[in-house]
Amino acid sequence: MSVDALEAIKTRRSIRRFKKGKVAPNILKEVLDAGRWAPSSRNSQPWKFILIVDEDLKRRIADATTAGKFLAEAPLGIAITVNTKLTRHPVEDGAASTMNILLAAHALGLGACWIGSYGSSYEEEVKRLLGVPSDWILLSIIALGYPDEKSYSSRIDLRELVYVNKFGSKEGLEELIDLR
Repeated sequence: MSVDALEAIKTRRSIRRFKKGKVAPNILKEVLDAGRWAPSSRNSQPWKFILIVDEDLKRRIADATTAGKFLAEAPLGIAITVNTKLTRHPVEDGAASTMNILLAAHALGLGACWIGSYGSSYEEEVKRLLGVPSDWILLSIIALGYPDEKSYSSRIDLRELVYVNKFGSKEGLEELIDLR
């Protein structure tokens, strides 16, 4: 299954319940490849991905997190780490790679959920569990698998989010964007 980019952006949702069973190797390759193709500062490509498949390790990482307990039940996790010596923008670079992975997973029929790790109370503990060097950040962990739930969400109306030329200004907005 594959969807176009705009459709994937609009229909992707966080999935926290997964069916049992491994992710097909060819599908996993496509998901990781999408992360590899993310934009990065000066094309530094400062990331490495750690596949978390060991059941005990998944459980220990899930237990360490504050909002990622569902990782223990996911078929696998993907940790996105970023080398802070290769880029001036490690958070942005890692976030772009993470989002590409999430969108690719959805487009390929998988479910996924971003577990924020950078700057968290548990980042150092999970880095230790994964053997991540101290000068790298653990930007995120993604729980990944075939979805066993449907997730729904709504969005704030675009009119409430867009200003023209100055924060708070709506002058000329209707001429720039078709808001019907």
